[in-house]
Amino acid sequence: MLFLPFTHHGNLSYLDSLFTAASAVCVTGLIVVDTGTKFTLWGQIIILLLIQVGGLGLMTFSTVILLLLGKPPSLKGRLVLQDILTHSPTKDLLSLVKEVILFTLIVELIGATVLTFHWKDIFPWSKAIFYGIFHAISAFCNAGFSLFSSSFEPFRTDYVLLLTIAVLLILGGIGFLVVTECLFRLQQRKKHLSLHTKLTLITVFCLIIFGTIFLFIFENKNSLKGLSLSYKLLNAFFQAVTPRTAGFNSLHIASLTDASLVLLMLLMFIGASPGSCGGGIKTTTFAVFVSFVRNKLEGKERVHVLSRTLPDETVYRAIVLFALSSFLIFLTTIFLLSTQCYGLPHKAGILSSYLFEAISALGTVGLSTGVTSTLNNWGKIMIICLMFIGRVGPLTVVHFVKAKEVAKRYQYAEENVMIG
Repeated sequence: MLFLPFTHHGNLSYLDSLFTAASAVCVTGLIVVDTGTKFTLWGQIIILLLIQVGGLGLMTFSTVILLLLGKPPSLKGRLVLQDILTHSPTKDLLSLVKEVILFTLIVELIGATVLTFHWKDIFPWSKAIFYGIFHAISAFCNAGFSLFSSSFEPFRTDYVLLLTIAVLLILGGIGFLVVTECLFRLQQRKKHLSLHTKLTLITVFCLIIFGTIFLFIFENKNSLKGLSLSYKLLNAFFQAVTPRTAGFNSLHIASLTDASLVLLMLLMFIGASPGSCGGGIKTTTFAVFVSFVRNKLEGKERVHVLSRTLPDETVYRAIVLFALSSFLIFLTTIFLLSTQCYGLPHKAGILSSYLFEAISALGTVGLSTGVTSTLNNWGKIMIICLMFIGRVGPLTVVHFVKAKEVAKRYQYAEENVMIG
C-alpha cells in the first residue's frame, strides 16, 4: 500500500516501502525516508494504522476481530495470549483483552487531546488534531515515528510536549498488567503487588533515574550546553525514557558523546517490560539475569529476588534470551560492516554507528546516528529481518523454551570442562 502512487510524493522503491511498513508494524521507528515530507496524508494514515496494530500485538488485534465476528479464539490462541498479557494463568482472558484495548484507546485519546490543544496555536486545527493523534499513538505504542524531520529536537524547551510524550512512552512500555495491579492497589482492591509488578517497577525506576543522571553528566558540556538547569534535566530525562524502545529524540543522536551512546545502547538492549507495546529483552529479563549473576557470586544454588525464589525455568529463559539477543546483535553488526564497508579501512565511529543501528533494530527502538538512510539493499533487508525478530522473536523464543521437553530414556556420561 505504501508503494502505491497516492501514498507518497515522488519516487519510492518497493524495498523502501517494505522497510517503512516493517518498521511501523514492528513499532520500531527506523526510517529510510522522511515520514512527514515523503508520504501523503493517506500514506501517513496507513503508517499510523500499522503502528496501532503492531503496538497492540497481532494476537490481541486478531482476537478482537474474532470477538467482533462472534467467534471465540482457539485454545492455542488463548495460551499464546496468556503468555503475552500475563505471567500466570487467568480464567477471564477475553475480558483482559477487552480491558487492554479500552485502556489503550483511553490513554491515546487523552494524549492526543493534550497534544492537539498544545499545538492549536502553532498549526491550523485540522493539522493540530492529526499531529496530536499521530504522535500520541506513536508514543504509546513505543513506535517513535514522527512527522517532524528532526523528531522533537526543535521542542527541547517544550515542557508540555516532552513530558506528555514521556508519560505515554512509560505507560505504553511498562505493561498493562503492571498498570492494572497498581490501580487495583490504589483502590484497595488488591492487598499485595505481584513479584512481576514489583520487579518491573523497581527496574524501570532505576533505569530512568540512573539514565537521567548519567546523560546529564555526559552531555552537560556537550549537547546540553547553553540550556538552563531545568531544561538540561528535562532533556536528560526525556532521552533516558525514549531509548526504552521509542525512537523519539530531543537531542541530536549523532552529536552525543561516546559514553552517552554506550548508555543508550544498554537502555535499548534492555527495552520495555513484558506485556507492553515495546521491545528489547525486557526489564524483567535483565533483572532476572542480574539477580542470577549476583546469587551465583554469593554461592546460592537458587535465584532469590525480593524475598521470593524464582523458578529455574524462568531463570533459564532469561539467560537464553539474553545470550540469543547478544549473539544476534554481534552477527548483525558483522554483516552490516561487511556489506556497507567492504574493503574500506577502519574509520573512527563506523563500528559504533552500525552496532548502535543493530541494537536499535533488535530492540525496536528507532534511534539512529544517521546511517539508516545510507544503507544499501543488503543492509535494509538485514535491518528489516532484525526488526521482525525483535518484535516477534523474543516471544517465540520464550514460547519455544517454555515448551515441555520430551522425556529421554537415556543420559550421557558426565564429564567436566574448565570454565573461566
